[in-house]
Amino acid sequence: MDIITPPAQVYAEKYSSPVDSLLGQIAISTMTTHPEHHMLSGPLQGKFLEIISMMMQPEYVLEIGTFVGYSGICLAKGLKNGGELHTIEIGEDSAAVAKSNFNRTKEAGRIILHIGKALQIIPSLDKTWDLVFIDADKTNYINYYKLVLPKVRSGGLILVDNVLFHGQVLEDPVAGKNAKAIHAFNQYVQQDESVEKVLLTIRDGLFMIRKK
Repeated sequence: MDIITPPAQVYAEKYSSPVDSLLGQIAISTMTTHPEHHMLSGPLQGKFLEIISMMMQPEYVLEIGTFVGYSGICLAKGLKNGGELHTIEIGEDSAAVAKSNFNRTKEAGRIILHIGKALQIIPSLDKTWDLVFIDADKTNYINYYKLVLPKVRSGGLILVDNVLFHGQVLEDPVAGKNAKAIHAFNQYVQQDESVEKVLLTIRDGLFMIRKK
């Protein structure tokens, strides 16, 4: 099920600022060559991530789930001088593509790519995060959230992708391993009084969570 119909998506993209030419090239390459091209953030969500980063001017950004680097490039655009984006990818092939894409940006020296399991890597990163983007394996969303929240500064943001999961969270009962995991995550965040939150109907659902 498409929560946002394709015509509405096209209309929204038409009236939003375009992403830069490099991101356009990455999107075309991914859509034509990658078997999991549907995982790409795309221009609308990419521009949203970029604008959030530009507004916040974060010093430290954490991304869980690099894929080919598209969203990481968007998030890195708002880094303050001396800031860093740390991004974690478990797949070596995707990480290699992402590294190549990062090297084509002016922020390349400030993007640190970690290859491996996020649950092991996150505790080793001794940073206070201004902005976190979670877009990895859905069954670990609650675990990732629990790990990063204590390290997010007061007023910092956690953005979480795919929280509508192709509309499957609207089914009654919710079926499928990933849909159940996402629904459980959404319920967990709803009950967390240490944060303010809004679930946005952008692309496949984007949770914006602000730590009090």
